[in-house]
Amino acid sequence: MEEFISKLKFDDKGLIPAIIQDYTNGEVLMLAYMDEEALNKTLETGETYFHSRSRGELWHKGATSGHIQRVKGISYDCDADALLIKVEQVGVACHTGHRSCFFNDVLEAPEAQKEDVLAELYDVIVDRKNNPKEGSYTDYLFDKGIDKILKKVGEESAEVIIAAKNGVYDEVRWEVADLFYHVLVLLVQQGMTLDDIYAELKGRRH
Repeated sequence: MEEFISKLKFDDKGLIPAIIQDYTNGEVLMLAYMDEEALNKTLETGETYFHSRSRGELWHKGATSGHIQRVKGISYDCDADALLIKVEQVGVACHTGHRSCFFNDVLEAPEAQKEDVLAELYDVIVDRKNNPKEGSYTDYLFDKGIDKILKKVGEESAEVIIAAKNGVYDEVRWEVADLFYHVLVLLVQQGMTLDDIYAELKGRRH
């Protein structure tokens, strides 16, 4: 796989821009730069490494924050002077706490307003599990363990049934959202991903 590096056109400083994209929904997360060392390290480890232009050194994305990027695919453009790296983002990509570095909207197309909210919420839950925060309800559930989580899933399922039976739109919406959240907590506790569920659903298509 490393043979493709010889085809790339690095700039006069030995760098090439790398666009980082969420492989599940196509969201652009960040733009960084790689030199050959960073690219080789990325290929070797399966996690993103970049060259810091300000510090002039190699850096492992998420080394201190835990917000690593697991590489799922790498492409280069028609001129071989830019990379597109598709990743599984753990936590958030931006140092400001935003999921994507591109949060300063100037002109937003209608379709850009559509977000994979479940994937974003799943990542937040993973982050809470890996980086506990005092007072976090999610951390409380993980601390209590599987029995508490299963109890909440059961309770929220019953609440959905009651709300639907009563035919109150706002209650149904609220209770389904609660159920989705607790199911995501269960998935994280079980070490499962949304991709596992998506693959199962896709396999049921007729």
